[in-house]
Amino acid sequence: MAIASKRHGRDTLRSLLVLGVLMAMSGGMANAGEVSEGQILQALTPKKPLTRSLSMTPPPEAATSPADARFIDTVRNRTTRSLSTGERQQIATIADQRPSIDLEINFVYNSATIGANAKSAVEALGRALTNPDLKGSTFLLAGYTDAAGSDGYNQSLSERRADAVKRYLVEKFGIAGNDLVTVGYGETRLKKPDAPLDAANRRVQVVNMQTKTAAK
Repeated sequence: MAIASKRHGRDTLRSLLVLGVLMAMSGGMANAGEVSEGQILQALTPKKPLTRSLSMTPPPEAATSPADARFIDTVRNRTTRSLSTGERQQIATIADQRPSIDLEINFVYNSATIGANAKSAVEALGRALTNPDLKGSTFLLAGYTDAAGSDGYNQSLSERRADAVKRYLVEKFGIAGNDLVTVGYGETRLKKPDAPLDAANRRVQVVNMQTKTAAK
């Protein structure tokens, strides 16, 4: 009995040590994946260098063209679901040439509710978008899903998730709703097409569509 008790004690201690190591490792990975207000601000500011772990398309030298600016104005107050396929494509074409960042915002499964562990990323986004350096800009919030589920369902889900982020930014940070354009792409623009179910595909892309330079 004494030998069995000692063995059980050693096994329990070993299990606790392994659990502690795993918890420390998972905490480090969570911290490494966090994005800061400064990183978002840098990514969305034209002509800023790319920092590690951010996904940004280098902006062109010129500000938003007058034609693109006029088109952006036509979709400012549109509901996300009212955008046509052609309008979504035109938005994507403009966005591809503007400063952007992909945020992995976790939502409650099968819903548009922002998960508790995603609040820090959305809070950092809100602080960045209200920074004076970005004053006068119009931002695109583009929702994406992975390839699980039907095309129609994923399209609707991506729209609702983009709307959820917009609603949070308007209510919590007082950002004007017409400065936030929302669009959903479902599974049509996978970040990792070779891994269609990868979590990296479930994201919200934020794009600086129109800077204060263009508004002058």
